[in-house]
Amino acid sequence: MEVLDAASWRRAALRLEEGSQALGLSLDAEVRLRLMTYLEIMGRWNRVFNLTAIRDPEEMVTRHVLDSLAVFPHLPAGTVLDVGSGAGLPGIPLALVAPERGVTLLDRSHKRIDFLTEVAAQLRLSNVELVCQRVEDHKPAAPYDVVMARAFASLYDIVMATDHLLAPQGVVVAMKGAFPSEELATIVPPYRVEAVHALFVPGLSAKRHLVVLARHA
Repeated sequence: MEVLDAASWRRAALRLEEGSQALGLSLDAEVRLRLMTYLEIMGRWNRVFNLTAIRDPEEMVTRHVLDSLAVFPHLPAGTVLDVGSGAGLPGIPLALVAPERGVTLLDRSHKRIDFLTEVAAQLRLSNVELVCQRVEDHKPAAPYDVVMARAFASLYDIVMATDHLLAPQGVVVAMKGAFPSEELATIVPPYRVEAVHALFVPGLSAKRHLVVLARHA
């Protein structure tokens, strides 16, 4: 972290504290510090690799961390697969606030997996597994209870690509912007729409929705 950026990072840390409280999450100082460390590592990597177009620390807190944590109250228990994880969103924030969960981050980019490897090592994330593969090629030892996607594909493409990865009683959870009416209409049996949650993200005026899909016999 550059000295010239110190004030911005302090404001970002305050935004994280206030934003997590607004979400109803009681994050202790250690978890908040680790979340900020994650963003600082991301900021360093961004100087060489374009992991994210967002550079301002406060915006990174809002659009990356708080946006990811807004889904937390709506997730069922169990193992999580973050499909097309990219810079580790939402998987890394979820793994940090819920260390009892097993979280697998899947991405086909070696560059992104290298970044996530450094994050996992520096933050000592023993509950995180990293997989560098195409989603179609991933064959886990056991299926996942929750398959998550953020800016990965359309709802139809998500369920088609991840069907082999989902546990029998599991759910597919997709993070979307505006209410995805047209995409919802493409969901056909054996999948059905279980819920669509309007998300509140502190500091963000743009609309956010969480779509929960389940597979039924």
